[in-house]
Amino acid sequence: MLLTIDVGNTHTVLGLFDGENIVEHWRISTDARRTADELAVLLQGLMGMHPLLGDELGDGIDGISVCSTVPSVLRELREVTRRYYGDIPSVLVEPGVKTGVPVLTDNPKEVGADRVINALAGVHLHGGPCIVVDFGTATTFDAVSARGEYLGGAIAPGIEISVDALGARGAQLHKIELTRPRSVIGKNTVEAMQSGILYGFAGQVDGLVRKMAGELADTPEDVTVIATGGLAPLVLGDSTLIDVHEPWLTLVGLRLVYERNAPVS
Repeated sequence: MLLTIDVGNTHTVLGLFDGENIVEHWRISTDARRTADELAVLLQGLMGMHPLLGDELGDGIDGISVCSTVPSVLRELREVTRRYYGDIPSVLVEPGVKTGVPVLTDNPKEVGADRVINALAGVHLHGGPCIVVDFGTATTFDAVSARGEYLGGAIAPGIEISVDALGARGAQLHKIELTRPRSVIGKNTVEAMQSGILYGFAGQVDGLVRKMAGELADTPEDVTVIATGGLAPLVLGDSTLIDVHEPWLTLVGLRLVYERNAPVS
């Protein structure tokens, strides 16, 4: 089985693939202070509960594929793969790793590995042109051409960042639970904030996607809009332009990258 690890700024998502099928997944908080030894213990604790894996470290794992937006965590995971999984082929997404995605931006090195991997998975699953909307710490919008080229995108503050900012900067506002209010017109402060966040972000998504699709294709309706990320379910019901929800998009991309880069046995 293939273990895929997607390290984001807030959460780390792990997926276990049996061939092309994801058979298990976990979500943990990202902590840049964790050492390689702590990460190894955490991984073993999670995987040791799975019936398809053995009790010993690495049992049942045939390969590991990792990407990280947090450099310090990537460094520690490199040590994890070397020290604890040294006999298992591993691919860490970094410069020099083949993705098959041409990055047509002013400075390709600025583009996060997760965004390139999402582009790869999006085209693999749904073809191009497409727009990937990733609801994470930031909400990112990535445009991919019909030929699978990464063209660029947009970055907006994430949903949780906005909630935190309202609670911190508003004298009479507090952090709220992100649930759907009774109506768009809030009858109290909490519902008013919930309405502004949920429906406001849905409108933001549709507005940006509409403009990007107009630049991406002569017929904007031909552009597939793919939502991913842990917070995507909050806006799926209110965005009119999202076509498909792929919660494991980055993990699928990591599987594809592993297949392109893993040493041939």
